Amino acid sequence: MPDFKLALAPSQLTQTINPWSWTFGNVSLFSINLGTSGAPGVETRVLNEVGSYGRQLGRIGEALAAVAAWAESQGMPETKAIQELRLQLEHIDIIRREEGLTAALPAATAAVKT
Repeated sequence: MPDFKLALAPSQLTQTINPWSWTFGNVSLFSINLGTSGAPGVETRVLNEVGSYGRQLGRIGEALAAVAAWAESQGMPETKAIQELRLQLEHIDIIRREEGLTAALPAATAAVKT
């Protein structure tokens, strides 16, 4: 979970890779610290050139749902982890639709067993 800080001091003692901070000179009104990185340059480039964390996780979720659907079609029994993954992906799709976006996984989550 990201931690939220109100920093009124002239400088901070941490380096934050954060596209969502508001600073005025050396004073930051607030920032969202997403954690530290062992390779901040690589992380910055990945965020700028590949996609946000949400986009990366979304694509991983889509790929896992497709692999799970294929594996189940080959006879693999559905596991609790796969059920929970599908429920999370469905919840994300509900949120996307509520925000006016299209669902990311219409085919992959349609096979959810209740």
